Amino acid sequence: MKTFFGIDDLPSGHASNRLIHGCMVLEGGAFRALYSEGVLDALMQADINLDCTIGVSGGAMNGLSYTMGQIGRSALLNLKYRHDPEYVGLHTQNTGIIGFDFVFKGRFAQEHPWDLDTFYQKERRFVAVCTDLETGKATYFEKSRCDDIFKAVEASASMPYVSKPIKMQGGLYLDGGCSVKIPVQWAIDQGYEKIVVVRTRPRSYRKKEHTMHRIHRLFYKDYPAFQQQLDTSNRRYNEECDRIDQLTDTHRIFTFYPSEPITISRLESNMDKLGQLYYLGYEDAKGQLAQLKTYLEATK
Repeated sequence: MKTFFGIDDLPSGHASNRLIHGCMVLEGGAFRALYSEGVLDALMQADINLDCTIGVSGGAMNGLSYTMGQIGRSALLNLKYRHDPEYVGLHTQNTGIIGFDFVFKGRFAQEHPWDLDTFYQKERRFVAVCTDLETGKATYFEKSRCDDIFKAVEASASMPYVSKPIKMQGGLYLDGGCSVKIPVQWAIDQGYEKIVVVRTRPRSYRKKEHTMHRIHRLFYKDYPAFQQQLDTSNRRYNEECDRIDQLTDTHRIFTFYPSEPITISRLESNMDKLGQLYYLGYEDAKGQLAQLKTYLEATK
């Protein structure tokens, strides 16, 4: 099974219990989220542990390890097990191409246990963003206020077209990125003064605003509100990016952007490229630690 050649040298260990009041906002992007994994590991090593984390899709997956303070755990999953058919492939135990059972309770979880004691500490907030198929709107599942937060993460990371909707709490849910790709506004509405955003695309990146209406209607003919979200997804994403840039420039939020173009695909299989993306995030974060600490320590 192919793994990243530097797998034995990945950062590891556990973050301290020192928490900073603020919100970590994590964009998704499937395997592009390896960039975020590098950023988060560098921040945990630098003792920067925000007490609230909200993530979308791959960002929600990464947010679990950050909330638990498990340095290197997310990177280990993707850089060691990317080619394990129990994790990624058409024959996973789940309804899509990602083996969530493998991650949450199967072999990976058994070999690398989740730190659930830390995760469920009441002072740590964790939120996974999902999209409700019936309404097309974002649903924010918080660990202390939903039946199964891991099921919510599974729904958040279940890509449309290739995954069946996840049933939970009386509804059907898919990828949170279909409704909100970068949930900065949620953090603002919650009253957080310190907000750190980790993007998985360079600052200048914008999506083409053409749509694929026929495909949306073919797959989701019974869910017109969800179709509408897919139809307008690219436009809304570009608006979110513009808003984040403005908030970053005025120092309302602090944003990590990839310092180089991201050339990997959503389901990238080249392990060298995935490893390089992880270390791009790691080095980008280390290079901006001083600026981040200044932002976090500043008062109005």
